[in-house]
Amino acid sequence: MGHFSTYWVFVTAILLAAALPASARGQTHRVASPGGKVKIAVEIKEVKAKHPGEQRLYWSLTYKGMPVLVESALALQFNDMPPLGKDLAVKKSGTRAVRETWQRVWGKRTNVLDAANELQLDLEETGAPHRKITLLFRAYDDGAAFRYVFPEQAAFSDFRLAAEESEFAFAGIPRVWAADYGGFVSHQESEFNETAINDLSPEKPYGLPMLVKSDGDFWAAVTEADLLDWAGLYLTRDRARVNSLVSVLSPRPDELGVAVRSRAPRRSPWRVVMLGERPGDLIESDLIDNLSSPCALQDTSWIKPGRAAWDRWWCADYLPDASFKVGMNTETMRYFVDFAAEMGWEYQLVDWLWYGKPFKEGTTIGDPTTNITQSIPEVDIPGLVRYAGERGVKILVWLDWEAAARQMDEAFPLYEKWGVAGVKIDFMQRDDQDMVNFYERAVRKAAEHHLTVDFHGAYKPTGLSRTFPNLLTREGVMGHEYNKWSARVTPDHCLTIPFTRMLAGGMDVTPGGFRQKTRDTFRAVGADTPGPFVMGTRCFQLAQFVVFESALQVMADSPYCYRSSPAGLDFLRAVPATWDDTRAITGDVGDFIAVARRHGDVWYVGAMTDWQPRTLDIPLVFLGEGRFQAEIWQDAYEADDYPDRLMKKTQTVTAKDTLRAPMAPGGGYAAILRPAGK
Repeated sequence: MGHFSTYWVFVTAILLAAALPASARGQTHRVASPGGKVKIAVEIKEVKAKHPGEQRLYWSLTYKGMPVLVESALALQFNDMPPLGKDLAVKKSGTRAVRETWQRVWGKRTNVLDAANELQLDLEETGAPHRKITLLFRAYDDGAAFRYVFPEQAAFSDFRLAAEESEFAFAGIPRVWAADYGGFVSHQESEFNETAINDLSPEKPYGLPMLVKSDGDFWAAVTEADLLDWAGLYLTRDRARVNSLVSVLSPRPDELGVAVRSRAPRRSPWRVVMLGERPGDLIESDLIDNLSSPCALQDTSWIKPGRAAWDRWWCADYLPDASFKVGMNTETMRYFVDFAAEMGWEYQLVDWLWYGKPFKEGTTIGDPTTNITQSIPEVDIPGLVRYAGERGVKILVWLDWEAAARQMDEAFPLYEKWGVAGVKIDFMQRDDQDMVNFYERAVRKAAEHHLTVDFHGAYKPTGLSRTFPNLLTREGVMGHEYNKWSARVTPDHCLTIPFTRMLAGGMDVTPGGFRQKTRDTFRAVGADTPGPFVMGTRCFQLAQFVVFESALQVMADSPYCYRSSPAGLDFLRAVPATWDDTRAITGDVGDFIAVARRHGDVWYVGAMTDWQPRTLDIPLVFLGEGRFQAEIWQDAYEADDYPDRLMKKTQTVTAKDTLRAPMAPGGGYAAILRPAGK
């Protein structure tokens, strides 16, 4: 790949080159991470309780000597052949060391080390039909992963996978943070609610990542990586073991009882367990990207992370500083472009209705008569692109996914000709195999025509942005749009998603609301509530641009609100959307967080608290040598009652110093630390 600098140290040790005798079935195969923190054991053993004499495959996992997973079974169910997972023999096993350095195009840090030890087990059924399957296990110092590999063979020349029964049997009865999306058809927008693992329902599929607080002194999260041409993964509680989670695959909508249609050779996505001593360790982890397919693009120089003005969150037909009728028209879009240029933001997002009504009346089902190659008469997209380009701003356009699926081969080359910079694709609401394939087709076609992508109505990230870095962000999170009709985007929620949903990858929360309300004064939009409003203080919103990872930060509010209440706008002018390093300084799920991120030689700090006022100490050991000028935005003394008010100050600091971040209820703290003299 053109922008990768890589090296490999590839060591393969063949442990067994021939079929093992039946007496060796109980042998345990092990692999440990490079630093020895994580250890995986895999064993074929007799199941005495349920199926006497039957041999089953199990794996277990430890972290720093503490049990994470115990005797977790692995099995696959097929629609047109017997299950696979019992009476297997190891025909060959081997280990190798994975050592690679690579560079992100954008993300939480530029330079990434991929360091793991991998165990490969080639298995074969001891009886007919003697199917073969390979299991790969990887041990990292910050987690573990495994995947199923189907070697080429007649039995799997065309298979229909009905279910995957990968088990995650946790030691003890841990606490979990789980998202209930109400089924497989959803925007994956919900709270991650805390509960005991045994209180999860065996009737429900829970979304990923699922965060786990062990009975021991560590944290874990279960998710998946490298999801390509497969069904999305969920977890449910095992009916028989209250501490055990079992995988569930999103079903195909076109074939009852089938999750995946494929043929060998094939490999499943990685099933991932992230591990750390603190919940913040999981935020810093590169595990998901390390397990994903490398960049498929030779040239990535055109891909530009950035910030976007946005015309939809405000949704007002009254702007006191407007001399035109506000709506989907060229004049309104120029109004937002002018503000993006004024702020130095890279993009203006032209949201839905620019090509007409996208849905059938009264539904969110795509209207097959819409044409995404033509704008309505009121909006001149090519002219808007030229207008924006003269001001240093690029245009992004919204698309319904069904229209994109139908017309992308025609539309994407046209957008490139117009000079459009990217597309926001919306309302997918599924992660079955066909939809997963649509995502890949869309980002691949977009890349061919130098278009960035923002998926909304989307499923969780699974590392596709490493493979196609033109995929800048995605939703799949309950973000600030919910403030328009609900009171669900609380500080508690905003302080839970960095430790849950964000572990999978960037999330388009659309921060930056500048109409702050307290817990008592917040109201959703209604006949007597013009809104939309946000909960918490102005600094709580500023801090989100550091805490929430997204290579496209879409600014929620209107130019009028920003101009009429400008406190903090200077921070929004300065904060970037991609990073060279990330440090999760401190945090407790749902309560508080402090994150530091570096862009070039400048560090940015964001801290947030729930409705409990608190002061956090932020040691600056990450700064390195020299003196830094700290520019600080913090809650004003009266922010308890007037949450839009903030204080600004500067001070000189070094790596030996500690910033004290006092925060009001629902408050925040933001800082920029530049090398002295810059």
